Amino acid sequence: MKAERHSVRYGEHQIDFAIVRRDRTTLEIAVEPDVSVVVAAPRDAQLAAIEEKVRKRAAWIRRQQRFFIQFLPRTPDRQYVAGETHLYLGRQYRLKIVPHVQATVKLIRGFIVVQTHRPERPEVTRELVEAWYRGKAQNKFAERLEVNLLRFPAPEEFRPKGLIVRQLQQRWGSMSPSSRLMLNRRLIEASVDCIDYVITHELCHIAVPHHGPEFFELLGRVLPDWPNRKDKLEKKMA
Repeated sequence: MKAERHSVRYGEHQIDFAIVRRDRTTLEIAVEPDVSVVVAAPRDAQLAAIEEKVRKRAAWIRRQQRFFIQFLPRTPDRQYVAGETHLYLGRQYRLKIVPHVQATVKLIRGFIVVQTHRPERPEVTRELVEAWYRGKAQNKFAERLEVNLLRFPAPEEFRPKGLIVRQLQQRWGSMSPSSRLMLNRRLIEASVDCIDYVITHELCHIAVPHHGPEFFELLGRVLPDWPNRKDKLEKKMA
């Protein structure tokens, strides 16, 4: 029997789950090693009752998913060699390394073209590509900040006092108590709609510093489809 696909909210997280209906009298929730969630349910079980059960077990589900995530295959470290794929604004580009006396990085059709006087040195290529990413991130994030401020009725009340781009390990962004917006350099690899989600999320923290109901009410008002954008970001950039 084909599984039904549904989801529920748990704080700032979205829990996707599949319902498999069987000849049984009770509901059973399982978290698979690929972190997918499957609910075995009686054939006549109401969706509202199933969703309530998933919400009640949400903390346990998240713990199980975190446990299994540590065993999932990791994206291999980049080698910065010709032909390797790299993300930029949600699209895959291949590295093309060209010997040249002048060091530059450019997007040309489906390639990130790196001109370098040391084509045999991947570490030199990496430095050039990372510097290019940082420059692109600073410009694009500043541009999208202006766009996303307009989502708010009083944009200037949500304007941060500074924009900092850094390589972060655990977070896509943060808003300091002094209203300084910090964004992860890696976010430039994501699509614009995902970048907009992170920026808007952090701007909401200027008004509501915590992740309580008031925060999500504001985020849902200014960016109604934020759960889809968040889910897309997490799946694409895992």
